[in-house]
Amino acid sequence: MKYVKLLFLLLPVTLNCTACTSGKSEANTSHAKMPKKSFTLYDYYSNDSELNRLTDSIFTSLTPAQRLSRMIITSAGELGKPQSTVASLVQKEAVGGVLFLKGKSQSHKTFIDSLEKLSTLPLFYSIDAEPSLIPRRMPDVSQSFKPAAEIADSLEAYQSGNSIGVLVNNLGFNWNYAPVIDLSTGNEAIKTRSFGSDQNDVITKAKAFVEGTRAAGVIDCIKHFPGHGLVSGDTHKKTVFIDGELKEVNTYKPLIEAGAISVMVAHITVENNAEYGTDGKPASCSRKIVTDLLRNELNFKGIIITDAMNMAAAVNEGESAPLTAAKAGNDMILMPPNEEKLLNEMLAAYNADEALQAQWDASVKRILKLAVCTGMFDPQSSKQK
Repeated sequence: MKYVKLLFLLLPVTLNCTACTSGKSEANTSHAKMPKKSFTLYDYYSNDSELNRLTDSIFTSLTPAQRLSRMIITSAGELGKPQSTVASLVQKEAVGGVLFLKGKSQSHKTFIDSLEKLSTLPLFYSIDAEPSLIPRRMPDVSQSFKPAAEIADSLEAYQSGNSIGVLVNNLGFNWNYAPVIDLSTGNEAIKTRSFGSDQNDVITKAKAFVEGTRAAGVIDCIKHFPGHGLVSGDTHKKTVFIDGELKEVNTYKPLIEAGAISVMVAHITVENNAEYGTDGKPASCSRKIVTDLLRNELNFKGIIITDAMNMAAAVNEGESAPLTAAKAGNDMILMPPNEEKLLNEMLAAYNADEALQAQWDASVKRILKLAVCTGMFDPQSSKQK
């Protein structure tokens, strides 16, 4: 996807805001310079000085509103927001990406292409293209994929991740919210979406799926932290509880150590756990789960994203849930009911709290670094890697 016009962020000039007719505050680009080399997803966890310098330069060039909007992901497709609403959010620079729900693949591609023409900042285009969900997400796709539960070994898992990655990348997507690594024993929300209930087998296949996804130039996402397999109920419909020990957390450790780029946090409530009980909140809104456990104890350095904030278990937390989730340590808030309201709430909190400002600045830098490694700021190529 083309990002030619977006390279204004990297030019060593300062824009004259008085010339803007949209009324938006433009980024100060005086600190940014063109990168000397290209980066890929394999560079994300590197400490490359040029990559870090470029990330910092882009960050400095953005206004506070432009920074914080990178943390907000809206939705499109038949079950998402109307295209006119999404287009307006993109034009207002109120979101950093779009999750595409059910719809025809070519319709998705056409809309992505139109958003690219509207956007002044790079966007992440994501989809839940799990092997088991593709027929529901893009029913017109003729290519068939085994459900995750039927994938026999790591080779098949790699091929599945890679084939799906190539498919969605060709449509314009750069992020696949897959694979599911819940230890499913028949949970109604997971079913055949998981590789199974044997932890070692799930880890082996998930690693291979992630590798195949990344080889296609697409960002991976392991989910649903801290585990949605060994529970009863579906967080899409109601509050679901983990009672006591977090039995599925150990599934994440090897995948984090292997370089998984993003983790999705579930709206699951933890009770009867002295250390990680969520006090009635969904895990996505709990600092104990997001920051203390995932970010600090498991030492996860990548992107933490919430599950969709329109799900019943999140909605039950009330109107403040998206802001609470951002404060809890999530880098990206997925499908908040009102994106502009959330952005304004975040701006107010950002300006009032120095500690929170530092936390969200770190989140934005993680996101911008990933954007660079996805090819969004690469002047040597007009095509996303």
